[in-house]
Amino acid sequence: MLQLLIPLIALVAFLYASVGFGGTTGYLLVMSQFDFTPEEMASTALILNIFVSGIAYLSFYKAGHRVGQLLVRFLLTSIPATMLGGFFHIQDEIYFRLLYAVLTLVMLRMLFLSNLPTVQTPTQPPSWLASLGAGALIGILSGVVGIGGGILLSPMIILARWGTAHQAATVSAAFILINSISGLSGRYLGGNIIVSDLTVWLLPFGILAALAGSTLGAQRLSSAWLQRALGVVMLIAVLNYWLATLR
Repeated sequence: MLQLLIPLIALVAFLYASVGFGGTTGYLLVMSQFDFTPEEMASTALILNIFVSGIAYLSFYKAGHRVGQLLVRFLLTSIPATMLGGFFHIQDEIYFRLLYAVLTLVMLRMLFLSNLPTVQTPTQPPSWLASLGAGALIGILSGVVGIGGGILLSPMIILARWGTAHQAATVSAAFILINSISGLSGRYLGGNIIVSDLTVWLLPFGILAALAGSTLGAQRLSSAWLQRALGVVMLIAVLNYWLATLR
């Protein structure tokens, strides 16, 4: 199992780090194809997320991409919301329904929003009401499912013209890092955290892949076709799950 799992996780870390993401949705998608409990999946994905998103953020930061007040506006509500979501234990069936609902959103983002503008366009920071609301909504969902939430925040920032593509990538990486720590803390307090040998095996490969991907992405965002290819893979897995559920 590890012979197949390790390269898949490393590939996810490389691809996601190249655009400032931590990769939890990808990790969870891969692990959901094996025999892991939701607690083990979410815990392992969040630990990987902390390291991968941290590496991605440092790479984008060193390349001169700053976030300023944009990040703080979302974190004020996302941190407590993510911790609250991670605290509660939910039934396995409900967890997988929520997980694949999120994966469906991510799949649509990869397929149809992969060609978001990368040029410097006029931007305006979000209102406090919009940023606090977005932070709370993404935070609670992230905490329950076990993701960082940046992959949902990034297209929102660009489409609403709250920041440029590189700013969105940098904000997302920092957002994912902090939210993953918050979500993992909530899981620890709620007794929903499981750290196994799986995490120990996957972590070094995820870190090495993230270093390579984030270094590439800090200079040039990943091409749209790569994100669409990832979206197609997610589409197959998502359709397979929903069709099996409806039978």
